[in-house]
Amino acid sequence: MKNLIVSALLVAVISSMGCNDSSSPDSVKEAKKENDQTVDSTTEVNQHNHQNSDTMLTEKDADFAVKAADGGMMEVELGRLAQKNAASKAVKDFGQMMVDDHSKAGEELKLLTSKKRITIPATLGNDHQKKVDELSKKSGKEFDKSYTSLMVEDHEADIKEFKKQAENGSDTALKAWASSKIPILEHHLAAAKKAKDEVHGKK
Repeated sequence: MKNLIVSALLVAVISSMGCNDSSSPDSVKEAKKENDQTVDSTTEVNQHNHQNSDTMLTEKDADFAVKAADGGMMEVELGRLAQKNAASKAVKDFGQMMVDDHSKAGEELKLLTSKKRITIPATLGNDHQKKVDELSKKSGKEFDKSYTSLMVEDHEADIKEFKKQAENGSDTALKAWASSKIPILEHHLAAAKKAKDEVHGKK
């Protein structure tokens, strides 16, 4: 009887360990945690040295950088996916533009944030990874329709976030970077709408 109880307990422990392994930590949440600590320590140092609050790294600046990095990585991943799964040449071409432009922007952001001691995720956050996983199961016209719809929706949201940072951010360099990307994002949105209309038969 005792052996049976021990065996049952071992099975329960092994099962729970398996469940824990399948749920990997969210890279976006981890980055935000690290930035919260950095912002707190930076604020204390600046206050001690009586530095101007305008030069301080704020939580909003760090959060924007994290979201921009995560969103950019999703655009690159989905752009690569479009090369394999899309049926439309317009969608494939759009996907390649996403890979090229967002890879470049990602490298710029990586360089900028390293100077500012801002941590950005090195891998996709769980929410964006789910979107990539969902689209990876689709192909042909089904992929084209879902992908272009997501790209219109995503770029509309991105433009709002980048404009907000460009106008209200605290860090000068991050504000300038966000501002420089707005025309590119607007170009992406126009191209996404055009591709969406084409694959949905609204030429």
